[in-house]
Amino acid sequence: MKIVEERYYRKSTIVTYQLRIEAWHDAMQDPTLADAILDQLVHNAYKVELQGESMQFVR
Repeated sequence: MKIVEERYYRKSTIVTYQLRIEAWHDAMQDPTLADAILDQLVHNAYKVELQGESMQFVR
């Protein structure tokens, strides 16, 4: 949360994840903290969803 707060309105932040946003509350121990982080990240954000076959194991 501290990193998100420090960068809010000052710097760009890129976040990548494999967990759906809807599942973040279950993944974090504190639902209130999850709400605060998501509010800061999602406000004024551009969401880019990649589709297609996973490239994880391609060499």
